[in-house]
This record gives sequence, structure tokens and C-alpha cells, in this order.
Amino acid sequence: MTPIVTFQDVSKWYGNVIGINKLTVDIGPGVTGLLGPNGAGKSTLLQLATGQLYPSQGAVRVLGQHVWNHADLNRRIGLCPEQDAFYEWMTGWDFVFTCARLTGLSRRAARSAAERTISSVGMEPHQNRAIGGYSKGMRQRIKMAQALVHDPEVLFLDEPLTGTDPLARRELMDIITRIGNEGKSVLVSSHVLYEVQALTSNIVLLNRGRLVAHGNVRQIRDLIDKHPHHIKIECDGFRQLAARMVGWDDVEGVRVIAKDRALMVETHDPDAFYGRLPSLSLEDGLAIKSVYSDDDNLEAVFKYLVEL
Repeated sequence: MTPIVTFQDVSKWYGNVIGINKLTVDIGPGVTGLLGPNGAGKSTLLQLATGQLYPSQGAVRVLGQHVWNHADLNRRIGLCPEQDAFYEWMTGWDFVFTCARLTGLSRRAARSAAERTISSVGMEPHQNRAIGGYSKGMRQRIKMAQALVHDPEVLFLDEPLTGTDPLARRELMDIITRIGNEGKSVLVSSHVLYEVQALTSNIVLLNRGRLVAHGNVRQIRDLIDKHPHHIKIECDGFRQLAARMVGWDDVEGVRVIAKDRALMVETHDPDAFYGRLPSLSLEDGLAIKSVYSDDDNLEAVFKYLVEL
């Protein structure tokens, strides 16, 4: 696939502080999650990708073009920043309409675009209220509307879910998913791992300004499967099952959790281990009820990689 966003040996430093350190990565179409702990360089990466910062070294391209000082390219990308920077007295409608005009749309086109995008983010009932009276969720939605109002090809979202209530968060996630399904490319940063996992399986993971991992969550998880994989199994015959599993070559250890009638198994080959379970569950007296592993989720991948 042709990359949508390209970082080639990019560094950005502020005096003695390094924001991005020799980053090389290609980001393709669709929705990509940008992850990392505080200070990892996520906001710096987005500011470089949207032409707000000039790289100290290296090249940043979006849609094949250099982003710095490129007004025409700015009309093809949208940004929903983490920080609020509103004129609080403006209504939501005025704000989105003004942003549409600033992208070069005519008054008629800007009016139509503002109506469409405000409705698409569920803010039509509140569009004539002053932004100063908006809740956090409303402010995030109206920021999303301004990022979409000029129908950009690429959308950059910096922590768009921060501070929102569960309902607003779910609705914003649905909007992001819909945008990706419509064929646009979205790079969304977040520290809320389970929400990113619900949006996309494709991630870019940063730590201390460096690229730690890039790709599908499962592929990244495969890279660290050489380390013990923890699997919890609930079973009526849990002690009998423990005795069976101790003899398997790929099992590193088995711990009995009697109060849960369960086992915690450590294995260095989870695929082989899972492959045995269906037939094993049919044996008399075992009756495996559930199999669960925290190590299969994004949070486990994240914790492991950033602690390397």
C-alpha cells in the first residue's frame, strides 16, 4: 500500500530535550492508533505531520508531499488538537463555519459543510449555544466537526476521547470508525488502550521519542510470545487438568487457583497450547468453562514493550 504519512529519519529537539528521535515509519490508509506513555512524543509527531513544527532533521511527508509551509496540502488534512483554543463567546455554528471559510470554502459551500459536519457529530441541537457553556464532550465533538468540515483526506486526532463521559466517548468512537469506513485515513492518538483496540488493530507505539513497534497488534504480540504467556482456565476438574498440562513441553508452569476452580498456565507457545484445548475439553470430568488471557490484549503488549 502507498503510505499516507511518511517519517524518514526524523528528529525534533527543543534545546537539550528530544521530542522525536530518529523516527522512520510509514503509516498506511485506514485508522491507525498512535500510542505511548506521557512524554513519548505523540503530540510532537502529530504537530510535525500537520506542519505545525519543522523537523530538526529528516523529512515528513503526507500524501507524498512535504508538509512544512504547504498551504495547499493543509486543505487536504484535518486536525483535532488535544488543547482547546476557542473564542468562548462564539457559538458552535460560528466556530465551524469560520473554520470552513479559513480553508478556502465560499460562504455557500462553508454553510453547507458546517451544517453537514455539525449534524454528523451530533451537535445540531447545541449549535447555536456559546461554546463557553459546552461540556467537555460537546467541546470535543465541535472540534471534530471543524476538523472534518473541509472534507479532508487525512485526519489527525490528538487524544479526542480525553475527558469525555462514557456516552460521548462511545459516540466519538463510532464517528472515528465511520470516517475510516468511508475511506479516509485517520491517525488517532490515545492513552486509553482498550478504546484504541476497539477502533483499530493497527498501531504505532512510541516511547521516549523512539518507535517501539508498528503494525497489527497480533503481529506485535507474536514478537514477544517467546516470553511466558499467561492463560487462565476455569474448569470443574481443575486439579486433573493441572496434572495433564504439567507434562506438556510448551508449558512453563501451572498454578492452581482453588477458590476460582481455575488454573493459571504459563506457556511459551500459546498457539500450540490453544490448539489442544478443544479436544481436551471434551474429555470426561474436565468440562473447561472459560479460557482467558490478559496477555492477548493491547495493554499487555503496551506494558511489555515500554518496559523493555
